Order: sequence, then structure tokens, then C-alpha cells
Amino acid sequence: MPLKKLVSYLFAALLAGMMQNAHAALTIEITQGVDGALPIAVVPFDTSRASLKFPVDLAEIVASDLNRSGVLKAMERDALPASPHYSNQVQYPRWRNAGQDYLVVGRVLESSAGVYTIEFQLLDVLKKKQLLGRSMSARKRNLRSRAHQISDFIYEHITGTRGAFNTRIAYVRAQKDAAREYVLQVADSDGFNPQNVLESDEPIMSPSWSPDGKSLAYVSFESKRPEIFIQHLATARRTKVSGFRGLNSAPSWSPDGKFLALVLSKDGSADIYTLNTATKRLKRLTRHRSIDTEPVWSVDGREIIFTSDRSGAPQLYRIGAEGGKPKRITFEGRYNAAANLSPDGKHIAMVHSDRGQYKIAQYERETGNLIVLTDSSLDESPSFSPNGKMLLYASTRGSNGLLFVVSIDGRAKHKLSDQAGDVREPVWGPFGSK
Repeated sequence: MPLKKLVSYLFAALLAGMMQNAHAALTIEITQGVDGALPIAVVPFDTSRASLKFPVDLAEIVASDLNRSGVLKAMERDALPASPHYSNQVQYPRWRNAGQDYLVVGRVLESSAGVYTIEFQLLDVLKKKQLLGRSMSARKRNLRSRAHQISDFIYEHITGTRGAFNTRIAYVRAQKDAAREYVLQVADSDGFNPQNVLESDEPIMSPSWSPDGKSLAYVSFESKRPEIFIQHLATARRTKVSGFRGLNSAPSWSPDGKFLALVLSKDGSADIYTLNTATKRLKRLTRHRSIDTEPVWSVDGREIIFTSDRSGAPQLYRIGAEGGKPKRITFEGRYNAAANLSPDGKHIAMVHSDRGQYKIAQYERETGNLIVLTDSSLDESPSFSPNGKMLLYASTRGSNGLLFVVSIDGRAKHKLSDQAGDVREPVWGPFGSK
């Protein structure tokens, strides 16, 4: 939970009770819909000219992606008035009467065993015309990725904003009855295709994506004390970059990928440092007897925002990346922590509490306005999607940690859950992390 998370950098207690099956895929459950979202129908793609048992329901993936955006609402499949696969098969009045603004149709051709061509069209129901049409090749192993790409094409054409469905997330999972208790995993943005990055008997914490999406930095307790590693995902090659006496925690990549901000206690108190990953040169930024933790970089790399209890309770502060005097950012509520910046740098997502309930909130830097996005009581680890339109976070329900996605206006919320166990510390990868 958020309050324990601040202290967990010292004691690693946050992960101690996690239990989960490392190989279970996450599934999506819509927990809160959006009134006023643009209606769109996604018709099941024609696979009659592919294998008899085509392995993926492309339309289902696309519809789920678009629903998760909070901007579009896909029509329920059993309510579809027809099943066209080409634009010339569409009877537009039927779809207008069904209240749809947009329609997606598609088909799959198999050129050879396991080699496919996917064609789809996005149609404007009111104007009775095609807005977008694409053809793409695919193999069995990347069919889900192609479906996410289709979602991205559709989302961008309708909204003008780049889609972020064909990206990945990382998170920490624990499993009680398994060879290794703790697992760092990456998965598609919808939770499918989980892949193990690291398995350990000891806690793993604070995963952080490199800006190019090729590596993860994280904290591991394999040696019975916290150490920071960088691991290249494609090769599994990893390097220990920080193993000082005491605390080594909360790594965060600079926008250019050349530095890590991190928390060290080697000089006494828990303070913010930067580390040049090439030269290993350290620079200490804060000097205070309080706990300074959870650093994140500004978009331009000139500042670092961090959590500190120097005012008596956790609040967000900022400091120059070269040092200087920290300045407090948040004042509304007695607890604001775990900052994550939007890709445009205009908003900060955080864990916010005023009456003992920890919720995800969004702070607008220019105006100082703070909007609470969730209605649960134990939320943590907010992470913006790379297009800045959704937030991934963890929430404790009972004894379990589950993953959720919420739109930035708080109107649409979806649970990524396999109904059992405990998953924590999610972080959304950048464009290119696929």
C-alpha cells in the first residue's frame, strides 16, 4: 500500500506477502464505462480463407483496446446487426439505426502455412465512406501485436493522438508455491504474453524502463540486500550499477538514457543521487535527515521530482538535475507521493491521500489543480501510457494487488487481473518497447 511503499525502500516489506502464479496471463474486466464515448462497432474478421482454427480473435482484441481508451466504446458483439467483412457489403442505415458512428471490418488471408495478410477498413457510418484502410503481413507469433497496431491506427485516425496499445508494461509478481517466489515480468499493454525477466527467491522492486524500451533497471535483494541492476531485455544481459552499503533503490532513467536517478543511504540518510551509467560517476542532489525517495525526471531532463517527508508527511518536491535547493510542489492533502510525469510534462500522476485512503490523482503543474481519478482506498504506482491518455496503477483488494488502467479524466477504468495473487509496481513502457 502507498504508506508502506515509502518505507519499503528501507525494509522491502512491501513485497513480503505476495503470492501469484508467474505464468498466468492477465485478462481485462471493464469495471467502469464511459458515458459519451464515441460508439464504434468492430465486426469479427473473416478468417474463412485462413486456417480452420485461426488462433486469435483480432476483432476482440481491437474492441478491448478501444474500450480501454475511454474515448471509444465498442458495440457488444451479440448486438451487431450484421457481419460484413468488406466496405461494399455494408448497409449503412442498419448501423446508423444501431447508433454507431464508426465501423471496423476486416479479413485474413493465409498465403502459406502460418503466414497471413490482415486487411481492415475503418468506415464513417454517417458519411458512408472509408476513413482508413490498411493491409499488413503477420505470422502466428505476432498476431496479437498486429491487432494492437490496428487499434493504434484507428485510435489515431479518430482522435488525432498516437495510440499506445502496441506497447508493453512491466510489473512485479510473487508466487508462493513455486521454485522462485518473486518474478519481474513484461507483458503486452493489455496484460497478455507475459514474459519473465528475472526470477528470484528474494524481493524485486522498482522496475524502470529505459527511454528506448530495450532495458529495465530494477532493485534486487538476491544478495540479501538491495542492489540496482540494468537488464537488456532481448539478450537478458544485466549489469549491477549500484551496490553500496545501505540503501540502493528507486532507479529512474533520464530522458536521454545516460543517467539514473536513484536513492542511496551510503552517506547516512536516504538521499537522491544521479548516476552516469557509462562512467559510474555519482552526484548527490539532496542532503537531509528525512527520507528522500521515488525520483523521476522532468521531460527536458533539467529537474528531478521526488517524494520527501521533510515537511512531516510525504509530499512532492523538485530539484535541479545538477543540484540546488529543493522546492515543494504539492500542498493539497497530507500525503502525496510516487510521482509520474505525463509525456508532455504538464501533469503529474501521484498517490494522494487526505483521510487515510490512498487514491490515484493527477496534478496540473501550470494551475496547481489536483483531480482524484480513482475511488478505491489503497492505490499505488501510477504510470502514464506513452501517449499520456491512460494511467496504469496497482490497487490492493483484500490481500491481493491487482493492476488497473484508468483514463486521464477518470471516467473509464479497467482491471487487468487473473483473479488470484498479488501484482505490484507496474510501469508502462515507452513507444518502441514492443
